Amino acid sequence: MIDITATIMELVSQNGAESGSVLIYNPHTTAGITINENADPDVVHDMLLTLEELFPKNRPGYQHAEGNSDSHMKASFVGSSATVIFDREKLVLGRWQGIYFCEFDGPRNRHYFTQISENPG
Repeated sequence: MIDITATIMELVSQNGAESGSVLIYNPHTTAGITINENADPDVVHDMLLTLEELFPKNRPGYQHAEGNSDSHMKASFVGSSATVIFDREKLVLGRWQGIYFCEFDGPRNRHYFTQISENPG
């Protein structure tokens, strides 16, 4: 899980829009986008541990030929996008929240897209 909060904040501030929302979208079937605590690294550890328990890599019965069915399940469970509002060029996140790009089948060379929508003023 890669904390991309600072990168998204920089994109918003460079855009020049006063307020609106930013959509963060990941086009990969084995990766996800989520918002969660970014103050304590143990939260990321615990999330990954739980996802592995829910969707184990070597679960008997998987049929997907590539051998990464667990990654597809984790990505669907986490989701492929997040939308965050911003005001005065600052993301409106909770005190401990951060935005994460989650790579479940890597490392790989991945990317995500952002779309900023300005509130009409």
